[in-house]
Amino acid sequence: MKLAPEGLPFIAAFFLVAAVAWAVANAGYGPARLLQSGAVVFGLLTVFSLWFFRNPTPTVPADPTIVVAPGQGKVIGVREADEPTFMGGRARRITIFLNVFDVHVQRAPVSGRVDHRVYKPGAYAVAWAEKASEINEQASLGITTENGPVLVRQIAGLVARRIVTDPEVGDTVTRGERFGIIRFGSRVDLFLPLDWQVLVEVGEKVRVGVTPMARQVAADTP
Repeated sequence: MKLAPEGLPFIAAFFLVAAVAWAVANAGYGPARLLQSGAVVFGLLTVFSLWFFRNPTPTVPADPTIVVAPGQGKVIGVREADEPTFMGGRARRITIFLNVFDVHVQRAPVSGRVDHRVYKPGAYAVAWAEKASEINEQASLGITTENGPVLVRQIAGLVARRIVTDPEVGDTVTRGERFGIIRFGSRVDLFLPLDWQVLVEVGEKVRVGVTPMARQVAADTP
């Protein structure tokens, strides 16, 4: 199983504590039952971390006009919203909520050039709340395509405390490639031009880098 490198310190630490506690308990030192219980707890945390930081390789749709899911989870909103920082005004916002059992690696929804990258510290309200898009810790990545701009916003949730965004302004990203990760419960907002065709509905479960979210419309289409 391929893992996100950000998870390796957690996995190693939990496994080491579990192994040491179990070895000490079996050697007859200290309170054996307490040490064994601790070993079980940290063993379960190791397994959870292996699952949480999994990084599956996506099968990206062949159609280059398809916008793929930048995050994995449940679609909790499809609506128009103001996004003046990169989209230049009104845009279509698709919101994906990631629970702690979802893949937390984010992938580029489109291919293009990174022309916008902003990190904003903030609060840690529950990720599904509407106010989370304004007040929570977040990082925004704006990608310019030949058919228009696309913005992806990584938003920290109630227990998330670390957002990683890999590309820098001027970099080129390829649809489906990793661009970051959010540790633990979180949310991803995808902003698209209003004339692009949305292909998902509220309540739908989407897979990162795989599920078609929308279809691009050529910039010169009347």
